[in-house]
Amino acid sequence: MSIDLNCDMGEGEDSDARIMPFVTSANVACGFHAGDAATMRRTVRLARSHGVAVGAHPSYADREGFGRRALTVPPEQVRDEVVYQLGALWGFCRAEGVRLGHVKPHGALYNTAAGDPALARAVCEAVRAVDPSLVVVCLAGSPMAELVRRLGLACAEEAFADRAYTSAGTLVPRSTPGAVIQDPGEVAERAVGIVKEQRVRAIDGGTVTLRAQTLCVHGDTPGAERLVAAVRARLEAEGIAVKPLAPQP
Repeated sequence: MSIDLNCDMGEGEDSDARIMPFVTSANVACGFHAGDAATMRRTVRLARSHGVAVGAHPSYADREGFGRRALTVPPEQVRDEVVYQLGALWGFCRAEGVRLGHVKPHGALYNTAAGDPALARAVCEAVRAVDPSLVVVCLAGSPMAELVRRLGLACAEEAFADRAYTSAGTLVPRSTPGAVIQDPGEVAERAVGIVKEQRVRAIDGGTVTLRAQTLCVHGDTPGAERLVAAVRARLEAEGIAVKPLAPQP
């Protein structure tokens, strides 16, 4: 039994260096919602020093809204902007001798693509054009996961240890009280349940079935380093191997 533990990084948080030792994959912001050239290089270099797999974290072009606003963007534009962002991070990975292994859309792009076939296809077309060996990370149980596989790409379905779920298996909007879970013990308990039982309790008390290959703790969740450390320790205490999606050479 194994799982990847990922975190969104290079987003301007000062906790990246404290989080990196506990995760196995880092999703690096590519400049459209956060990050810049120096931050991308620094984050890739930090991941390399800890043997952490590197993936791209592309977004809508929305720095003001941190990529969390639902924008009306044509699929063709999304495709081109994802290609642009992948190319930027690929360059820094190349410069630092690191393999770019996966792609995880950020924020509103991630959530919208999970249920919008046209948007999901645009993301996949961008990935396939840049490097069809890249793993696409998307919401566990979403229509996007099925589409990724139909298009011949590798898919890693993702669950969130620090976010509340609706009974439909989607993430509770951040504006809703209780949407972001900040207690380390609770987050660790949810992580173990997702991996061992393939389920998590929804915010309304129901149960959601999740078959995930990767777990996320958000880097901008308050106390993220404590959450990630607690999840890693609890998973290993339960005999669950924590392994990256795409091991670094």
